[in-house]
Amino acid sequence: MKAAAILLFAIIVSLLFKPVIHMSISKVSTIDSLGACQGVSIQQGKAFLYGDREVGMMRQFSFNKDTLVYDHKECKLTVDGKNVINHPTGLARHGDLPVFMGNSVKPQKGETTWKALIYCINWKGLWKTGTLDGNLLKTIEDDACIQGTRPEYVKYHNKWYVATADYGNHGNEVRLYDPERLSHCSKTSEPGVLYKKFTCTPWVQNLYWLDNEGIIVLIQNQIEGRKWRFSFLDLEKSIQTGQQQVIKEVDIDTRADELEGFAFTGQRNKGIAVTSSRKNNVNCIYIGW
Repeated sequence: MKAAAILLFAIIVSLLFKPVIHMSISKVSTIDSLGACQGVSIQQGKAFLYGDREVGMMRQFSFNKDTLVYDHKECKLTVDGKNVINHPTGLARHGDLPVFMGNSVKPQKGETTWKALIYCINWKGLWKTGTLDGNLLKTIEDDACIQGTRPEYVKYHNKWYVATADYGNHGNEVRLYDPERLSHCSKTSEPGVLYKKFTCTPWVQNLYWLDNEGIIVLIQNQIEGRKWRFSFLDLEKSIQTGQQQVIKEVDIDTRADELEGFAFTGQRNKGIAVTSSRKNNVNCIYIGW
């Protein structure tokens, strides 16, 4: 009875003191030459936007207050001119750990399954040469996935893992892969690659990790390919229970296009959200806690 009472008290406290998270668009802009933008990653004060132009590609930007300024640095995700990461989804980079990019491709006519690949890449080499030539270290089939892949580094029990998630509306999961084993495997179903997993809601386009808070953010659509949703999850509790534990779910209903990616700029109350639209594809987000 005592244990049950303590548990009930803990549940009541968690419900009463859930953080109030507000998100709103503070500025809208259009950045061209990305094709359909598929994501954004903030690394060491620089913004990297990637998309599926005539080939998969990525561009580097600097910040001028709330404006992204193109650094005139671009790389193409090709080998020998061939489009390799043609639909980039997710960029996992942290410290000196292996760098991974995802590639999620819808089934072609006559096929039924998605093509989901994770690539281990030489980050410095990629930006030195401007292509994946000589910089594609490993190609991994993400056959442990259900639909698509979108890698992002997260920390669990003081160790860094590569998290990814599914996009579809059936059996969705967030999975944590061991980065060292991932960088040497051929398939994510190989023993020791998958560490933990939990179920989640549909239409996850990308992931973002808030390290100080222990929160993983699911960047989602409310319906397939449309409307914006951000789900803030307690990673520890989600792994413990085997299903997502929502701290706060935020919908931005003023936009009906396809949200693809989001990242905090390095400030707790500012972020960048990107969409696949040709116009108004880069959005400054204010986050109130």
